[in-house]
Amino acid sequence: MTIPSTPRRRSLLKGAAVAAGATVTAPMVMAQTAPASFRFQSTWPSKDIFHEYAQDFAKKVNDMAGGKLKIEVLPAGAVVPAFQLLEAVNKGTLDGGHGVVAYHYGKNSALALWGSGPAFGMDPNMVLAWHYYGGGKALLEDIYKSINMDVVSYLYGPMPVQPLGWFRKPVSNVSQLKGLKFRTVGLAVDVFNELGVAVNPLPGGEIVPALDRGLLDAAEFNNASSDRVLGFPDVAKNCMLQSFHQSGEQFEILFNKAKFNALPQELKSIIDYGVQAASADMSWKAIDRNSKDYIDLKTKDKVNFYKTPDSILRAQLDAWDKVTAKKAAENPHFKKVLDSQKEFASRAGQWQNDYTVDFRMAYNRYFGKGTKKS
Repeated sequence: MTIPSTPRRRSLLKGAAVAAGATVTAPMVMAQTAPASFRFQSTWPSKDIFHEYAQDFAKKVNDMAGGKLKIEVLPAGAVVPAFQLLEAVNKGTLDGGHGVVAYHYGKNSALALWGSGPAFGMDPNMVLAWHYYGGGKALLEDIYKSINMDVVSYLYGPMPVQPLGWFRKPVSNVSQLKGLKFRTVGLAVDVFNELGVAVNPLPGGEIVPALDRGLLDAAEFNNASSDRVLGFPDVAKNCMLQSFHQSGEQFEILFNKAKFNALPQELKSIIDYGVQAASADMSWKAIDRNSKDYIDLKTKDKVNFYKTPDSILRAQLDAWDKVTAKKAAENPHFKKVLDSQKEFASRAGQWQNDYTVDFRMAYNRYFGKGTKKS
């Protein structure tokens, strides 16, 4: 049967055709949405592996965002000095940054508890576990709010235990530390001061020049890879390994809160998972690179490595207890963080110590002195 053509039918068909045409052509004329762009600065020199870690994080997020978000990372000093990163991100001078919480210690002493000190026997990964599952994250947010810092903070990247430091002459007892001009940061400043050390908390890029000019007698920074590339073996040939002054530290990724909150949920989720992926990758890369550079420091740079005597380690713990007792009495935030860490460490530490085998036994079996090399 033929349906008669009427004016109303012709009008409907024409309208449908126009609508269909609009559906087909609309994507061709829509403007591309510009990607969200974030300008970051790290607190590390461009040649340091720490700056590389910052770039690794940015690349992971950029790749997963598929062009919708781009993070650019500049090295320390490109926009502001390293120790001014937090203020710059808060004000929007920078959109974000990469550093450590201990660098903000001067604004609230409790901030140094994310990294400085023995953390009640927790290793760096356990400190991160406390942060994300034991209440640390909420405490950090509360501290930032109290000092009027509108930032979003992500902690990640468990750092290997840091050496006591680089010395012109190795030290064998606590008395040899007294009067030394020494570089460290965070609550480690107070710990070493308690041990009679004269501390100068310089940022990473300024340490080796200060050692070279005699402004410092000794200094610590972080790890074999960073220490080697920053030039420590050029100005000192003795490195003391093992210390409690910064045995549980991690990195911090900061975002300006207003700019972060303006992102769609999809991109916020990409950042969340990007942080987790970068944390795992950083820990694996650190093992690979630090172990290689440790060998090169010994064989190529002729550095002498010594284990820090137990008497100095015990003295650090004694000094830590005195410093934290004083800070906790002065600062309610400090006491809250300390109590929270202690509660978490009491069970997490017991579990780890009871379950973890002594890997040194297996290592010595295959690589110890007197072992036959095949």
